[in-house]
Amino acid sequence: MNPIRVSTPTAQGANVAEILIIDDHPGDRYIMAEALIGAGYQIRQANEGAAGLALCRERLPALVVTDIVMAVKDGIETIRELRRLAPNIPILAVSGTEHADLYLNAVSLLGADAALTKPFRFDELVQAVADLLNADEHRLIGGRLAGIRESVSIRTPGLAS
Repeated sequence: MNPIRVSTPTAQGANVAEILIIDDHPGDRYIMAEALIGAGYQIRQANEGAAGLALCRERLPALVVTDIVMAVKDGIETIRELRRLAPNIPILAVSGTEHADLYLNAVSLLGADAALTKPFRFDELVQAVADLLNADEHRLIGGRLAGIRESVSIRTPGLAS
């Protein structure tokens, strides 16, 4: 299947992070895209896991939102492959099936960073995405700071860390 793509320019000063939404229900993709576009994010969409992975191979997004239960390639397989492709990419799993809680607990163990049960409010989705992106940014900055601290202490013996 061909991936479905949507990209919307953001307003000056808005979020510029690109989010990939993978969901086999067009209505759910549309609602999530509208919420995230409204928050200033750029969006790409795929209608199943394999198409989403293809988009990630073309250009890695800042974060992936994936449904769990999909007909062609489910979210569990997609998350496993995403972790091999890009181990540090933030992943938000979403599900609205009868046993959503079981699925979402399982995907947390398999590599999703956060999970939401459908239906959710726009603000819940936007907040979960922002939290994951902020956590990722802090992780990157923390790693850079540790490297700088180590470099400074090597050049200046006796410096307290």
